[in-house]
Amino acid sequence: MGSRRLRVLVTRPVGQAAGLCRLAEAAGYEAVQLAAIEIREPVDLEALRALAGTLHSYDLAVFISVNAVTHGLDYLLARRDWPTHVKIATVGASSAAALREYGLAPDLVPAHRFNSEALLALDELQDMHGKRVVILRGNGGREHLYDTLRARGAVVEYAEVYRRACPEIDPQLMRALLQPGALDVVTVTSNETLQNLFAMAGEEGRSLLRALPLVVVSERQALLAQELGFEHTAMVAENAGDAALVEALKIFAAHGCSHSLSSR
Repeated sequence: MGSRRLRVLVTRPVGQAAGLCRLAEAAGYEAVQLAAIEIREPVDLEALRALAGTLHSYDLAVFISVNAVTHGLDYLLARRDWPTHVKIATVGASSAAALREYGLAPDLVPAHRFNSEALLALDELQDMHGKRVVILRGNGGREHLYDTLRARGAVVEYAEVYRRACPEIDPQLMRALLQPGALDVVTVTSNETLQNLFAMAGEEGRSLLRALPLVVVSERQALLAQELGFEHTAMVAENAGDAALVEALKIFAAHGCSHSLSSR
């Protein structure tokens, strides 16, 4: 790569990419922003309206993401106070930090790996008999958290508080961005983001996209990249936080992309 700065594509949604861009730039890299996922209001607000009236009846509320925190709490706290007896869990540290901006603190949050499996490993979630749980999330997604909590005895419900969508982009602009030499590495923080990026590249741009190294945040994403035909083994960052992604970029810059950080 010579003396040129490493060019990193940041695919976080609009409004959520600044932190990663700042850290990447501070590490000496050039951050290029291209949102590969859009966050929109849910098509139907009925679930949120209902939750505003029944929130007090739950024992635990689980926020799947930062978007779940911001979209859920913007709506709920404009209509009621948070019931003090309803415990709060977040899947990741970023969601926990977002929660604190609303004057709330998570009761349960994984210490290291920020995913459903790590949350489910916490002692407090082993025996859930007689507990009512609401999971605040976007449209669709994995069912593992829901299924496991139900299997452990909980009554579990979903509240869709935002909707994810694939951004529209001019395919010619996308292909120009993917031309050899324009980028060195792509950061991706969800399977849906990777699938969107693949769709945004279009038929002609996909071979160019497949040639780029990826830094991802889970083995599931690395497997998806392999299934989509990416030429390099994706590097797996320790978690989805900005700092962990930049640490992965540092290792990529020093050694190349065929390394996994998930076992550290």
